[in-house]
Amino acid sequence: MHLSTNQNHLHLKNITISAPHRPSVNPSRFTEPPPPSIVSFFGDIPNLCSFAGLACSAVAIYSSIHAAYHVAMIGMIWAVAFDWADGLIARGMKGRSEIQGKFGAQLDVLIDIVSYGVTPAVLLVCYGGFETEYLAVALFVLFASALRLSYFSVFGLSGGSHYTGLALDNNNIFLVFIFIFEGWVGESFAGVLLSLSLLLGILNISQIKTPKLSSNPINVVLLGSYTVLITCFFYWKQWNQM
Repeated sequence: MHLSTNQNHLHLKNITISAPHRPSVNPSRFTEPPPPSIVSFFGDIPNLCSFAGLACSAVAIYSSIHAAYHVAMIGMIWAVAFDWADGLIARGMKGRSEIQGKFGAQLDVLIDIVSYGVTPAVLLVCYGGFETEYLAVALFVLFASALRLSYFSVFGLSGGSHYTGLALDNNNIFLVFIFIFEGWVGESFAGVLLSLSLLLGILNISQIKTPKLSSNPINVVLLGSYTVLITCFFYWKQWNQM
């Protein structure tokens, strides 16, 4: 290094100034990992409960088409039981990832439209002998279910604990309960079923606030007991028809 002064100027010679060394960055370190495979979510225990509920709804639809309505009632109430159970299991599991929770929530919504929209609609049309007025109300029930689920997907629970509109699982609970009295009501039961289905569809898209019953483990146990009793009752009814 050579220093010289000339007219009050300082000259620096033979000095090489280089930029500080920066370590190389591998861009792959910042890329998101690939998403899990589709089938990997099938083994998630809460999702298995959801699929069990979907299978029960499929049995209920099949039974309604073949006029085995007592079997359909068993499938419909078990669909609710599995729906409530999957939420209870999911909340109690340790180490469940955020993506598993999001996937399970999305799966629930899609299965709900089958269990609480399509299944009651098929039941109504079949029990009503495929008459036009039963088809019209069945379509209304289906549209109301889709509207209700879409609203919930966007706005969630009101105040964190209540649904806006009657929760769709209540549709199955009420319909199964009213079917207990089918034999006593007689031929006019089809009209009762039609009126109740219409009322439930209206309540589904109303602004009433209803509590989330499935969040309480005691309610889940009570529903499980009710499901067993309903199963025994309608199995007995079906057996007597054979």
